[in-house]
Amino acid sequence: MNQAHLHLLVNHVPILGSLFAAVLLGVGLFGKNNTLTRAGLVAVLAAGVLCLPAQLTGEGAEAVVRDLPRVSRALIQNHETAAELGFWVLQGAAALALFSLLLLKNASPRARLLALLTLLTAVLSFGLLARAGNLGGQIMHTEIREGFGTPDEL
Repeated sequence: MNQAHLHLLVNHVPILGSLFAAVLLGVGLFGKNNTLTRAGLVAVLAAGVLCLPAQLTGEGAEAVVRDLPRVSRALIQNHETAAELGFWVLQGAAALALFSLLLLKNASPRARLLALLTLLTAVLSFGLLARAGNLGGQIMHTEIREGFGTPDEL
């Protein structure tokens, strides 16, 4: 098993994790359920931690595929840039989740506001990571690249 295998095994976790965490946190916040809110914040924190293996295996995966036929270095660079942005936004969401949990524990009146900010950041990270995943898929899957298989005439 090489770095590309490992990257493919773990790269969906941050995307789906951030989505699951955002949904859980949103249900908790809008349903005014403190237990679900806490669970959502913990899930955001977990998604941030579980994003690390995808980030750490990316360079190794690039080394495996960059010289293969029909692999575009521009696509690799676009994926890398998008993934890094999504990674850092998810790390920010995880940090906000940690602070939100601490404020909730201390019954701070600002806990809900910070949890809402965490939710918005988690949703943003999901969008950015989903885009990065799509760009990553285009590296080896030519069939999902723009313009592939588009008929010249209808």
